Parts: sequence; structure tokens; C-alpha cells
Amino acid sequence: MGSLTDRYLARLIAVPLLGTLVVSAMLLVLDKMLRLFDFVAQQGGPVSVVWKMLANMLPEYLSLGIPIGLMLGILLAFRKLALSSELDVLRAVGMSYGRLLRVPFMYAAALALLNLAIVGFVQPYARYAYEGLRFELRSGALGASIKVGEFTKLGKKMTLRVEQSRDGGKALTGIFVMAAGKDGKTLAVTAEHGRFMATDDPNTIILRLSNGTLVHDAPGFVTPRVLAFVGHDLPIDLPRMEAFRTRGGRDLEMTMPELARTAHESGTDAQTRAELRANFHFRLVEVATMFLLPLLALALAVPPKRSTSALGVFLSIVMIVTQHKINEYAEALGGRGSVDPIIALWVPFLLFAGLSWWMYRTLAHVPGGQPIGALERVAAQSGAVFRRWLRLLRKEKPA
Repeated sequence: MGSLTDRYLARLIAVPLLGTLVVSAMLLVLDKMLRLFDFVAQQGGPVSVVWKMLANMLPEYLSLGIPIGLMLGILLAFRKLALSSELDVLRAVGMSYGRLLRVPFMYAAALALLNLAIVGFVQPYARYAYEGLRFELRSGALGASIKVGEFTKLGKKMTLRVEQSRDGGKALTGIFVMAAGKDGKTLAVTAEHGRFMATDDPNTIILRLSNGTLVHDAPGFVTPRVLAFVGHDLPIDLPRMEAFRTRGGRDLEMTMPELARTAHESGTDAQTRAELRANFHFRLVEVATMFLLPLLALALAVPPKRSTSALGVFLSIVMIVTQHKINEYAEALGGRGSVDPIIALWVPFLLFAGLSWWMYRTLAHVPGGQPIGALERVAAQSGAVFRRWLRLLRKEKPA
């Protein structure tokens, strides 16, 4: 009986858990994707980099989505059992709430380990790769394309404008180039066609122009020199790309062992040590909170008798998001050194744990206990008042 019940509970939890995880990740990805497309378009980078940046953001989204998925998976599974009276049958045959929580705690342990691996080891590397792609886009190392109809800066002293661009920006039509040299010398070139050519020097490329006019001016010239040409090679010095910083410049890019090690190094200043410790304990608290979710989800899943209220579902999302925001605020508080990170982060966790245990104990061990019974009654009364108000509005509305 027990093993069959466990498998049944596992299936009930798995479907909403996976569904919630997928939906929450997709919503976060879609929101970020729109902003990334705009950012990449402004920087003139290739569209393919958007997918690479989104892939590097997935670990962060999963670390946020896994606790929500676990909470709703357990809550919706037990809510289904309660509304179909299956929970009453299981209780009648001698299965306590503690016994029924065996499978949810297995899910919590497995997902907590997964989340610990993500926030502790995978996410720092993914975050660093994401910042590296942003740096390369800003510096032009990803091969930003020439923007047609706009003036494009090539280095500090050269400006290029083209009417048409083909072959990934290599073949250009309707070209204007303005270059400033030393001692006030300037060079203006117009050409019908042009093409970028690689050279042996990685820091220099050749713009091969055809059928154009070159105007050379300098302070010592009485009149500018004008030259019509069939073919002309214009060397372009590429700006030197600064190397991207090494990983670990920020606490979000450090693994948990690196955070602990750096925080205890003698050369680390007090402000940095506080930030590192705060981030370390923030990650631990986020993972530890997952072990409280089965208790909280069960307490919110079971509505009062003869009620189908979904207030518990709403409250579960509010509570888990609020807890996450409190942890973020506590991390910032501990990072500033105002409060010790252990106190700032673990005291709210203990309060949340006490609230979760009280709600579970009220449901499981108090006869007729309903931890959110008062809120259920207020919600029911408010709903009745609202429905009466709507009916009055319909009656007063002229035909």
C-alpha cells in the first residue's frame, strides 16, 4: 500500500512541478529575449549571440523556478487529493500527514541538491560567460556589421557610411570614407563599390575600393588634391580589443568554495569580506528554504471542508516570492556591513521555518485545524459582498 501510494503521489507531484518549471523559465526567457534582441541590435552584433546569452541565463532562471515548481507541484497534488476526498481515505486507513510527506521531502532533497549545484557551481561560470559576451558585443569583438545608411566609426579617426551591404558586410556599395591623419591631414573618399580584405596582420584590414574619387587635404596645401581612381586599397587599423577580465571579479561569478576561501584570506578588505559572506549565506539560505516548502505546501493545499477555495495557491506564490525578496534585502544589508550576514539571513529563515512548522502542525495535529481558516472566511465573505455588488449593478443598469 505504501509503495503504491508513494508512486501515485510522485506522479501527482511530477506533472505540475515540471509544468510550472517550464512555464516560469519560458516567461523569464521571453522577457529577457526581447531586451537582448534590442541590445544586440544596438551593438550591431549577430543574432546568434542572443541564443548564447539566453543559454547562459538559464541556470539563473532555473535557480528561481525550481523552488516555485516544487512548491506548486506539492501543493496542487495534495489539493487534488483533498478535493477528491482521496486524502480523507488515506487518512482513514492510517496514513499520517508525516507519512504522506515522505515523497515530497524526497523531491525537496533531490531538487535542493540540484539547486545547490546550480547556484554553487554552474551559475557562476554561466554568469561569467554571459558578461563575456556582453563585453565582446560592446567592444566589437563579435564582428559587428556595418549599419547601412548610418555613419559608422572605425577606430577613433575614421568614419564610414555605405548605401548597401551584402555578403555579411564584406561587399559594400555607395561608400563614403572620412579619415583624419596627423598634423591636421584629412582624407575623404567616395567609391561605387568596396570589399573588406583580410591581411597577415590581425590588427589591420584592407578596404579595397573601386571606381571612386579621393580628396586629400592638409594645412600646407593651397587647394585639396583630387584623384579619380579605378582601384584603391585603404588600410584600416582595427582598435585593439582589451582582454576581458578574469572570472571572480564579482561575487556572483565565484563558486561557493571560492567565496568561502576568498572571504577568509588575510588580504581581503572588510567591505569585500562582508559582501562575499553575505552572498555565500544567501545561496545557502535559498537552498535550505526548499526543505521547508513541503510543510508549507501541505498546509496551504488543504482547503476547509465543503470549500474549493484556491486562496492557498495564491498565498503560496506570495509567500515564496516575499521570502526570496527578504533574502535579497538581507544579503544587501549584510553586504554593507550594517548587520552580520549570518544574523541578517538566518534569522528571517528561522522565522519562516517557524511559520511553516506552525501551519503544518495546525493542520496535522490540531483537531479541525485550518492554518488559513480566518483568511478563507474573510475571502469568502469578500467574494459574497463583491458578487452582491455586481448583481446590484446589473439591476440598476438601464435596459
